[in-house]
Amino acid sequence: MNHALTAAAAGFGTGLSLIVAIGAQNAFVLRQGVRRDAVLAVVGICALSDALLIALGVGGVGAVVLAWPGAVRAVGIVGGAFLLCYGALAARRVLRPGGGLRTEGEAAGSRRRAVLTCLAMTWLNPHVYLDTVFLLGSLAADRGPLRWTFGLGAALASLCWFAALGFGARLLGRVLARPAAWRLLDGLVALTMLALGAALVLDA
Repeated sequence: MNHALTAAAAGFGTGLSLIVAIGAQNAFVLRQGVRRDAVLAVVGICALSDALLIALGVGGVGAVVLAWPGAVRAVGIVGGAFLLCYGALAARRVLRPGGGLRTEGEAAGSRRRAVLTCLAMTWLNPHVYLDTVFLLGSLAADRGPLRWTFGLGAALASLCWFAALGFGARLLGRVLARPAAWRLLDGLVALTMLALGAALVLDA
């Protein structure tokens, strides 16, 4: 029992350390949380996607995928182009602000658009595969019979983080009601997306 708890705690800590870093997913979830736009759907997609990818990594799929480097390269190019486009849109919002955040009396946006964007942010980002399928998968393999317990801890870390980020972001709503603060957030999103997108395209 103690060994299982240790493995789960190690998985939770490792998963959290990989997920917390600023990236495309986190920036998008933060923005959706502040806007209160399809937060439950976005958090659910991120957490379930991570859980599935972690399960694939623990199951040993990562070693099989490495046999087709062309597929990884293709995902990098498509994902990088997508992030560059999204970053350009965020930069445009910085240059042409539409006012502060309004969370009452209006629909924050299209739920379908938010879901599709979230899916793209997750499944077209090679860094997600590197962190979940390859890195966590290899670390889980070292746990032997407790590798699935380690993976469960990592999946739980993902769920806790995205839920805290998505639902906790609304606490910033009053602060981001000021146009200057909202432009600052969009600027951070733009820089993150453009930097990651450029890195993916160049690496591919």
